[in-house]
Amino acid sequence: VPLVESGGGSVQAGGSLTLACEVSGNIRVYCMGWFRQAPGKERERVATIDAYDTPTYTESVKGRFTISKDNGKNTLYLQMNSLKPEDTAMYYCAARLTAYCSPTVVFRSWGQGTQVTVSS
Repeated sequence: VPLVESGGGSVQAGGSLTLACEVSGNIRVYCMGWFRQAPGKERERVATIDAYDTPTYTESVKGRFTISKDNGKNTLYLQMNSLKPEDTAMYYCAARLTAYCSPTVVFRSWGQGTQVTVSS
């Protein structure tokens, strides 16, 4: 399914950004996720949300990031607060046609990415 991210940008530490991912399909039937990859580092799973709106987060973003979706708009969001320089990365939206987001789920659809840069 085609995915298009938006909302990246440059902010100072402590600031906020909201990423959006438009899904060209019925978002209700997908496990959706946000990933990020910093230069020289492996891609990291940041957050997921399943068909029942159950979220999961990697430990480093708990309490700062919130994943959500608007079923009517078929859009996935990532609200990022209290941003840190270590959050700097390319952020990707991903989808898998399955109701649950298991820890080992393999995402089949990916967006083109949106850059987030946090300066100290």
